[in-house]
Amino acid sequence: MADYGQDVKQLLEFIGGSENISAVSHCATRMRFVLKDPAKADNKKIEDIPAVKGTFTQAGQYQVIIGNDVATFYNQFAKISGKEGVSKDEVKAASKQNQNPIQRAMSVLAEIFTPIIPAIIVGGLILGFRNILGEIQMESLGQLVVDGMKQFTEAGDPIYNRIVDVSQFWNGVNSFLWLIGEAIFHFLPVGITWSIAKKMGTTQILGIVLGITLVSPQLLNAYGVAGTAAADIPFWDFGFFQIDMIGYQAQVLPAMLAGFLLAYLELGLRKIVPQAISMIFVPFFALVPTVLIAHTVLGPIGWVIGGWISTLVYTGLGSSVNWLFGALFGFLYSPLVITGLHHMTNAIDLQLVADFGGTNLWPMIALSNIAQGSAVLAIIFLHRGDKKEEQISIPAAISCYLGVTEPAMFGINIKYIYPFVAAMIGSGIAGMVSTLFNVTANSIGVGGLPGLLSIQNEYWFIFIICMAIAIVVPFVLTIVFRKYNIFNKSDQTEQTEQTEQTVVAEPELGK
Repeated sequence: MADYGQDVKQLLEFIGGSENISAVSHCATRMRFVLKDPAKADNKKIEDIPAVKGTFTQAGQYQVIIGNDVATFYNQFAKISGKEGVSKDEVKAASKQNQNPIQRAMSVLAEIFTPIIPAIIVGGLILGFRNILGEIQMESLGQLVVDGMKQFTEAGDPIYNRIVDVSQFWNGVNSFLWLIGEAIFHFLPVGITWSIAKKMGTTQILGIVLGITLVSPQLLNAYGVAGTAAADIPFWDFGFFQIDMIGYQAQVLPAMLAGFLLAYLELGLRKIVPQAISMIFVPFFALVPTVLIAHTVLGPIGWVIGGWISTLVYTGLGSSVNWLFGALFGFLYSPLVITGLHHMTNAIDLQLVADFGGTNLWPMIALSNIAQGSAVLAIIFLHRGDKKEEQISIPAAISCYLGVTEPAMFGINIKYIYPFVAAMIGSGIAGMVSTLFNVTANSIGVGGLPGLLSIQNEYWFIFIICMAIAIVVPFVLTIVFRKYNIFNKSDQTEQTEQTEQTVVAEPELGK
């Protein structure tokens, strides 16, 4: 087992001592601190510690990158500092003291969507694969024949077979995969209401039941509302008033509003209902009113607001200045990640999918991932031979290309500034091209290079061009910015110091 005793002592000193630590924990690769006074942490000295591979601050937490041996480092830190670790949830709770109201709101939003994102990614991959099987016509498979007649389009062009038309096996696979896809997207409100209950510390099964009441088969499916006459919509008849029996499949805002109402009702009831009878009355008087209010007030309101948001975004993306919208979104997405505001795009993406059958935002997010990775790739090239930095930069670049940008941004790009700006510019250009050609994803999926799998088939070619832009432009700009000291502070200082050392050394060599 490695001995990090000296490194631990240095970290404890440079972070402001034990008295400056409110809470400490660790994840897979990082030490996570909540500091009473973050200004006391000396970033430069901490990053010079041999075991430390970088630092960054996010969501009120001061995070020190250690690597895969973080558990060993953490144990020695706890022993020397006398600070007992707490759970990551407790660290998150403590870190809120360092957040402003907007950051707290975004943190809540992130904690709601984070647990369900793996399922949404799986769903996006499934939709992409089903499109390959059931949507792409392939001339090599021959012309489609129905009842002995060859099929043509209205323009007279031949209609070719898809994979599902010529293979019973793949037709069965395509049908089977929709079982999973439907569970993920149509029943998304169940995941949202469960996640809210989990985050708020309330009864999770009640959150699940609430979600089911929003998508129950008894209700008119949300996708069928637009095509159903008002007189044909089923309703509950209470004599003196009626409630439409409309489902909220794939709807985000109705589920969020209902989930928070249930959580706050339960928390409020716990304070006033005696413990002896709380098991009976708290769930009943929390769930039943919530379901009623969800179907009469919150659901319709959430549906309207969600429709406004998605229509506004969709209109912007389809307007005559959509290129500007795409350029700005692509350029600003990485700064949104820093603030945590990027989590709001998950809700918008899902609302766009529900309302329009696809999202134009997700392709730009995937391109932003690639752009940040390409900027890091340029730093690897420029700083080749720096073994310590490569322990951060190489895994960070790979992570970006697979859709996770935080290690690259906080560990490398923001540290030097100019690669971060180069990535923003490359992402903006790629986003502009993507929007001009209306590149659309089936849903949220894997980011980075695998993001291609989420893109609707007809947009693959142009998206590949956008990926090439997101790779080449940031790489080239990063090299140019460093060469001409544009947005360059850290590297410029290092170059100056190296030049001064060379000038001083030359007379000595002459002697």
